[in-house]
Amino acid sequence: MKPSVYIETTIPSYLTARPTRDIVMSARQQITREWWETRREKFDCYISQLVLDECSAGDVEAANRRLNEISELSLLTASDAVSALAHELLRRELIPAKAADDATHIAMAAAHGMSFLLTWNFSHIANAAKASAIRLACETAGFICPVICTPEELLEESS
Repeated sequence: MKPSVYIETTIPSYLTARPTRDIVMSARQQITREWWETRREKFDCYISQLVLDECSAGDVEAANRRLNEISELSLLTASDAVSALAHELLRRELIPAKAADDATHIAMAAAHGMSFLLTWNFSHIANAAKASAIRLACETAGFICPVICTPEELLEESS
């Protein structure tokens, strides 16, 4: 059985973004493409309606590129458990109210028992300063928190 991974919106965004001169963003784009091309098949990959909605926003051409890349991924459904956990993350101020969708991404992955949550969102999701509190909130709600990481952390070691 393959490990499961919830693909948060920043992944298809970096995957399909036009090349940039920003060295950090360029590196993240390359790492994302490498993971997508060489490692994705080692995982059962999932998205949510929220990912579809976020990928649909903005420039039509860019949105179409993002949606095309994720079109065959399995869709997780919203539930009362997802809503309750997202609310708890917001109530504990682990995620600011202005970033409520980020709480939903974490809750979706946890409530559906994902092994990993893949993201480049360091502000609210892959935030080391909040990781233990996020994990505790998930566990208190009865869920195992997925490992929240970047594509770089899920690249296979070279021998």
